[in-house]
Amino acid sequence: MPAGAIEVWRGCDGERAERADKGPRACGYPGGVTFPVVGMVGGGQLARMTHEAGIPLGIRFKLLSDTPQDSAAQVVSDVVIGDYRDLDTLRAFARGCDVITFDHEHVPTEHLRALEADGIPVRPGPDALVNAQDKGVMRAKLTQIGAPCPRHRIVSDPADAVAFAAETGGFPVILKTVRGGYDGKGVWFVRSEKDAEEPFKAGVPVLAEEKVDFVRELAANIVRSPHGQAVAYPVVESQQVDGVCDTVIAPAPGLSEELGGQAQALALRIAGELGVVGHLAVELFETTDGRILVNELAMRPHNSGHWTQDGAITSQFANHVRAVLDLPLGDPRPRAKWTVMANVLGGDYPDMYQAYLHCMARDPQLKIHMYGKDVKPGRKVGHVNTYGDDLDDALERARHAAGYLRGTITE
Repeated sequence: MPAGAIEVWRGCDGERAERADKGPRACGYPGGVTFPVVGMVGGGQLARMTHEAGIPLGIRFKLLSDTPQDSAAQVVSDVVIGDYRDLDTLRAFARGCDVITFDHEHVPTEHLRALEADGIPVRPGPDALVNAQDKGVMRAKLTQIGAPCPRHRIVSDPADAVAFAAETGGFPVILKTVRGGYDGKGVWFVRSEKDAEEPFKAGVPVLAEEKVDFVRELAANIVRSPHGQAVAYPVVESQQVDGVCDTVIAPAPGLSEELGGQAQALALRIAGELGVVGHLAVELFETTDGRILVNELAMRPHNSGHWTQDGAITSQFANHVRAVLDLPLGDPRPRAKWTVMANVLGGDYPDMYQAYLHCMARDPQLKIHMYGKDVKPGRKVGHVNTYGDDLDDALERARHAAGYLRGTITE
């Protein structure tokens, strides 16, 4: 094992085993059963829930995690603790895996190319994933294929941001670092040249985008397999608070069949053009003049798809597992007329378990999903799903449960 990587997997006999020396599928099940091993880079809640979806399929998971305390590392038996930015660590981790996939998009592109050169299937591959890693690359590619986007360009300094604002009708504009931003981080709402100074301090390229006059944010979630099969989930409404997803409604209320179909078709076309394998979330703006524009791409299970755990016949997590293994994809249709997902964010009450009694007694149909993370203010530590025939009722139940778990609602 390379320096800095710690093997914590236990073999079939309960003793420590160096899986990397045994080759793919070694010691997976007794009796010669050779179900595949999915290697997942990143130990967050997305890996935790993807692992959960693979259990009924008999799929073994191997995890590369930053720490033993990470969300997925708490529940996956085969864990390597190491730095995903170190190529030797990645190569050692990949031995014994049948396919590599991701909890996040931060693995260096050149490392993924090296794994592919070693003959290891990487899904999504580096040529696709770079479009979720680098917003400048994404915008260039989406423009090339004719996908509708806000007006944009890379800007070199605050004065160039001012020039871009003049080109697009004036301030405000949006500035984004091309790499590393999420949940509102690395994104600035800029009203003046003075406001534009902060994004350039990191010394990385900055993307300028026009501020879109939009009605709401939507998300089109699709899953695509290596042989080209693809499924599309209903388009959802994603409601943000302070740049963080707060509530998702499936399907998006009042969305016309025509615009919903356009959004699904656009997401499927983007996946095909970019060669995406696995889950793709296309975050969209619904504009005041009735159009859709692409905001962001995510090539992994996504917060806007968490509702599918309880609201769809096949969840985003189960279909992601199927896709990276090139298995036939499952039915994405909803189980109920409405499903609502509300994120549980950390607040002033660290022991959320004490709130279960109230939430479960008040709403026996409530589905609570917690991530095993320490509670910190504003941190995503779980989510709840509700469903039913009455949207107002489902919304009230989801928001009440999320608020009670956080401590902002006390009765």
